[in-house]
Amino acid sequence: MAKFLMLLLAVSGLSLGHTDGEENNGFLFKERAKRQIEKTLTVATILEQPFAMLGDSGALEGYCVDLLSELAESLHFNYTLEIVKDGRYGSKDQNGVWNGLIGEIIRKEADLAVAPLTITAVRENTVSFTKPFIQTGIGILMKRDGAADSSYLFAFLKPFSKELWIGILISYVITTICLFLVGRLSPWEWNDPSSEQNQYTFLNSLWFGVGALTLQGVEPQPKSLSARIIAVIWWVFSITLLATYSASFASYLNSNKEQTPNIQTFADLLKQSKYEFGTMNNGSTFNFFKNSKNPTFQMIYEYMDKRKDRVLVNTFAEGLRRVRESNYALLAESISQDFVVAKHCDLVRAPEVVAGRGYGIAASLDSPLIRPLTVAILEQFESGNLEYLRQKWWDKTCSTQGPVGWVPVQAGTLGGIFIILGIGLALGLIVSFIELVCKAKINAYQQKKPCCSAFTEEIGQRFGRTENQECVEKVQP
Repeated sequence: MAKFLMLLLAVSGLSLGHTDGEENNGFLFKERAKRQIEKTLTVATILEQPFAMLGDSGALEGYCVDLLSELAESLHFNYTLEIVKDGRYGSKDQNGVWNGLIGEIIRKEADLAVAPLTITAVRENTVSFTKPFIQTGIGILMKRDGAADSSYLFAFLKPFSKELWIGILISYVITTICLFLVGRLSPWEWNDPSSEQNQYTFLNSLWFGVGALTLQGVEPQPKSLSARIIAVIWWVFSITLLATYSASFASYLNSNKEQTPNIQTFADLLKQSKYEFGTMNNGSTFNFFKNSKNPTFQMIYEYMDKRKDRVLVNTFAEGLRRVRESNYALLAESISQDFVVAKHCDLVRAPEVVAGRGYGIAASLDSPLIRPLTVAILEQFESGNLEYLRQKWWDKTCSTQGPVGWVPVQAGTLGGIFIILGIGLALGLIVSFIELVCKAKINAYQQKKPCCSAFTEEIGQRFGRTENQECVEKVQP
């Protein structure tokens, strides 16, 4: 009977495992993790923005600090967080002894290293890593160039595109022609066409257009409704142009203060002489160029190795200071570069990123912590929490991306004001024609002649007069 009961319990256990296997496995895994992480862990990190930084209260904060807190809550373990003593990530010295975070893990001074620690083959042979909690690569960090076109003789033409300048010139000529025609057609611009010269000669019309563009009033002023319509529309057009030009020119001047360096790839570094470039001494980036078989990367390594006393830095912070204070390009992890670019508007990262890699949590080779931590990191990734932490600590505080990418104002941008000008010119011409027709009707009524004849006579007086006709009129008593 006892054997039968034991068999029944075993079958019942197998049945439960079959129906809820996945949940039970997860539960058992977490229970096993709890048993494996019973003691308070010693966790080492390194001061590196934004992964681990000293806050205003003196406590550590940053991406890795938050990540460690999430993992501890998920796996139910306690920890003490300490800063690595020598301030290094970890590399071998000439005697084959590891320093930095890797050295502390090997010497059992720390149970875990939670930091922007790059997973490499050499390190993987010495310690164990979890799956990457963040992806990165090697990029080029530089300072934005100074004004590149400050000595350009005709820089004042830059705010507008060539098409827009041509459009403005054509608009000016057409407007002055329309103003001249309106001055001829409108009876209110003449007292007596047969004896008085019209005040709006072509030269006067040209001068009036220039005066509006410079916001200066000029004589003579229009008297007729039609001429005033054209004058008002031209003034609106001119004021809009001047306001747009002022804004665009100010933007152009500011853009020249911060130009993107003409370095887009690692090959460009070797083609220029303005910037010195280097990386952190004996770091994973330096070793990448050292071991690479790519000719370009080999030349970069040879350049840095020959000048290692001058171009290699001990920390990322030291490299950042050199970038901001001199013509120096820092080759480092792109994820760290993105952070400082987001905080400092005077910095820029070149588009090319090479040597894709990841940051992982390190522990000793025989550590039972790696698997539960890896699963917990994957859970954090799948829940979106890792992306949230990245957005939190890589938040842009630089108010602008800078005026890089500035382009002159295009004709299409101001297309509306050109349309309004065209409508105003057409309206002015129509009104002047109506004014002339009304004048012809009045003359036809007073002189008892057909309207067409009176209209033809008015047109002839304004456009058909010759010098001989003027002389004949002067001779007649």
